[in-house]
Amino acid sequence: MNKRNINKVLIANRGVPAVRIMHTCRDRKIPTTAVYSAPDRLAHHVFMADTAVHIGEAPPVESYLNMDKMIDAALMSKADAIHPGWGFLAENEKFAQRVIDAGLIWIGPSPKVIRLMGDKIAAKELAQKANVPTIPGISNVPDINRIKKWMETEKVAFPIMIKAAAGGGGKGMVKVESEDRMAQAFAQARSEAKKAFGDETVLVEKYIERGRHIEVQIVGDEHGNVIHLFERECTLQRRNQKIIEEAPSPTLDEDLRQEICFTAVRLMREIGYTTAGTVEFIFDSSTRKFYFLEVNTRLQVEHGITELITGLDIVGIMLDVVMGKKLPFKQSDIRPNRWALEVRINAEDPKTFSPSFGAITRLEIPHGPGVRIASGVYEGADIPPYYDSLFMLLMTAGADREDAVRTMDRALSRNLRVEGVKTLAPLLLSIIRHPAFIKGEFSTRFIEEHMDELISMFKEKTSEDEALKVARYVAEISALGSQKWM
Repeated sequence: MNKRNINKVLIANRGVPAVRIMHTCRDRKIPTTAVYSAPDRLAHHVFMADTAVHIGEAPPVESYLNMDKMIDAALMSKADAIHPGWGFLAENEKFAQRVIDAGLIWIGPSPKVIRLMGDKIAAKELAQKANVPTIPGISNVPDINRIKKWMETEKVAFPIMIKAAAGGGGKGMVKVESEDRMAQAFAQARSEAKKAFGDETVLVEKYIERGRHIEVQIVGDEHGNVIHLFERECTLQRRNQKIIEEAPSPTLDEDLRQEICFTAVRLMREIGYTTAGTVEFIFDSSTRKFYFLEVNTRLQVEHGITELITGLDIVGIMLDVVMGKKLPFKQSDIRPNRWALEVRINAEDPKTFSPSFGAITRLEIPHGPGVRIASGVYEGADIPPYYDSLFMLLMTAGADREDAVRTMDRALSRNLRVEGVKTLAPLLLSIIRHPAFIKGEFSTRFIEEHMDELISMFKEKTSEDEALKVARYVAEISALGSQKWM
């Protein structure tokens, strides 16, 4: 395998993922190019890069999803490699191929693998060939009569899940509880799939009640080496999108951990996977069985907690692999020795999940032992309404789960302060303080089942609270006079 050098990287993204990748490039003394849309001209990732190129107006199709402008920006800034981060063009095989055709280095798996794993139906068939357990279901569903026939033949009971065959991120997924909802849900799933991915093909699967969402981090090189970096628990979700992750999973015993991790390695070796990727599974708590969900052919949002428990830099590994280097470790070298937790700080109303955009008028970022921050903003920065609402990842680590949770409690309740926009922080704090979470007893339905209770636990502070505190202090001094400690 020929060795290649990377002299400059264009990050085809914005915000948190762009800043995260730039940190590793700085460590490697590799210059970076940022791209930005008009409303992002003063964004954090723009200031952090060595060069920045304006690529269009606010709508993603005119900027962050515009392949021509991305490649032109790389060539113009003399970048010789492109890292897509996550979201936008990260799992677009056409973009990956165009990057390669332009003579640039694509920092990710091959376009062929992206295409294969991007089709949920093809990915499921390949998993079955690799002897990986899959959820009972049917593919290429033309109408609801086909669903009814399958349920009758296979004796499948409600609920079921209708899913877009292309894409991911919780889009085009509709849970169906009863037959009278089936027609509406089928139409909704197809419509969402068409809108989000340009493909209305859907598949249908048995819905796993009380499921746990577990994913395995994989890294592979171009020399045939595929190694797992153990698993992450990503069960706590709202609207099929993760908001809290932890590593390792509190759900698995050691035998199951070995089984699920080596199953993931077997699958990724079968498809010839390179760089970093994730195999996602749904775990049925009642039967203690796991089933293949999908492969994410990109850097995951939650990769940081795997880095915390292993001491590795996954972005750095991606850079090394595309330069033709071998993985510098064997499977037996990977020995996690800490517990890590991540929460996603989104600009959303914690009670309704409605977007909350605008300027961040005050920002205090948590510090102290066991805390890691991946931020895409600074105090005074704007959170525009055109893109994903995630603006910060807050991670904590400890010797064990209790220690990591305790540190997260401190970071969320005492050290984090965001004003100007609403965030999910109050909800996240309520979740990690909930007795069921502390015991590790939860499923993908935890938030919807406990939402009212979680909201009742909110202890929100505002600038008015601070003003009242100052007023009380002034009144006390006025009434009692100077104190001995003054």
